[in-house]
Amino acid sequence: MNYKMIRYIIGMILMAEAAFMILPMLVSLLYGEYEIIMPFVYSILLAFGTAWLFGIKKPKNDLVFARESYISVAAGWILVSVFGAMPFYLSGAIPSFIDCIFETVSGFTTTGATILDTVENLPKGILFWRAFTHWIGGMGIIMFLMMLTQFSEGHSLYIMRAEVPGPSVGKIAPKSTSNALILYGIYSVLTVAEAVLLLFGGMPLFDAVTTAMATAGTGGFTVRDAGIAAYNSAYVEWIVAIFMVIFAVNFNLYYLMILKRFRLAFKSEELRVFLAIVAVSTVVMGISSANYYGGFDVSVRKAFFQTASIISTTGFGGVEYMNWDSICHAVILLLMFTGACAGSTAGGIKLSRVIMTLKMFRKEANRLAHPHEITTIKFEGKFVDKETRSFIMVYMSAFFVILAVSSIFVMLMGHDYETAFSASLSAFNNVGQALGEVGHSGNFNVFNGATKLFMSLLMLTGRLEIFPMLILFMPSTWRKH
Repeated sequence: MNYKMIRYIIGMILMAEAAFMILPMLVSLLYGEYEIIMPFVYSILLAFGTAWLFGIKKPKNDLVFARESYISVAAGWILVSVFGAMPFYLSGAIPSFIDCIFETVSGFTTTGATILDTVENLPKGILFWRAFTHWIGGMGIIMFLMMLTQFSEGHSLYIMRAEVPGPSVGKIAPKSTSNALILYGIYSVLTVAEAVLLLFGGMPLFDAVTTAMATAGTGGFTVRDAGIAAYNSAYVEWIVAIFMVIFAVNFNLYYLMILKRFRLAFKSEELRVFLAIVAVSTVVMGISSANYYGGFDVSVRKAFFQTASIISTTGFGGVEYMNWDSICHAVILLLMFTGACAGSTAGGIKLSRVIMTLKMFRKEANRLAHPHEITTIKFEGKFVDKETRSFIMVYMSAFFVILAVSSIFVMLMGHDYETAFSASLSAFNNVGQALGEVGHSGNFNVFNGATKLFMSLLMLTGRLEIFPMLILFMPSTWRKH
């Protein structure tokens, strides 16, 4: 195992985080929050000093394979969360360090679950850092590093696979550095576009920027206690909802559109299924909640916002979904399961996995009914090989086992089944919203410290799609082979 390269990658991750903290520190300076500047300075120095100890000089042997990549990414995300919690803790914005860890993990994993009862009394620099963690985590810190640095081509794809959500990582350019540049370029342009449109809707500049960052990362942290509803604007709700859907689509399709290959982009099977689910869920919840709002026009807008918020795993607050009927709650739970498209900033199982799993079920049923018939599985016009099918089934099995164990653990902590199951699913799929006690209170502060730490680990495991975290803690990973 290339330990020097593992230390180097982790050191670079912490170096990047130290650089990222400069921006919220400048925001504090801009708003005259001088008491917040030093906590950021201490946090920056702490992250930079630790990065220097890990080693910022690139080793001569820079080869990384699957094992080194998974370890680097999993350990890097854990350390980023710990050091990212320091501004919250040192500033006194969040007194409990466990709560700081939870809030930071929720930010970087773009879950958007919070333990805060109110956010409007927090300093602007802290609120900016809170939203900025979404934007950083949405595309991934490793992806950002790959945009700036050169890893050995051919081995860098292992690192991308360890962090980028979805069944597989497709290359849209010959080099991984070029891939990262293209994806971050699209990501940044869309973020700016949303911020500008929100400004046109009368939203203050600070609110527009932080909301756009939270939407881009499909996170859901807002700077208002009432969430998006605080702006009391149908225009703002529509813009945010539309961009939640936009950021939940595979970014490779946007690259195809830039190349004017529109027909190929819209032939995407996953995209068509995604848009169909959004449309059907909006109509079902719109009709079901029409009596609550006294009109179909308002209920459709709220239903579309809630659908986009859940399926994109953004989890923006502002819709009174706990007052809707059981049909709406059932739809919300189903949307929490599916998630959005692979290659997007959204969490969840990913629709591509769901589609292929259903196709595998159908194939097996056909095989039992017609033993001599040869059937194959195609997705996005390509045959799905046996290795991919096997990995998907292993992933789905691991997902439901971890979800079941997590729900039981939360129930043992004294919570009812609805709360335990929906909160575990919300954390694991990086959604942010849940039902039961969490839905009524609006945050995860209903849980004790041990449960919050467990939820933090669950959010990290879900964001990295299970296996990097499992590999990090498996004893066999560290044995010499």
